[in-house]
Amino acid sequence: MSAEPIKGPASYFPSIEKTYGRPIGEWQEIVRKRLPAKHMDLVAMLKADHGMGHGHANAIVAHVLAAERK
Repeated sequence: MSAEPIKGPASYFPSIEKTYGRPIGEWQEIVRKRLPAKHMDLVAMLKADHGMGHGHANAIVAHVLAAERK
């Protein structure tokens, strides 16, 4: 019996960790420290301050904001 494949923003996490050399928890904390802020402002911050690509930045922000709404 195989495990369900990871879907949604979390599917980017292994690539983000490999590409940017930090655990996802650190990236999530960077975003949480900027809350409350708009989604695209957080994406822009990750891109400008940390050189992250748009898709990776968007995935982290989407995941953090979804968790905050729960």
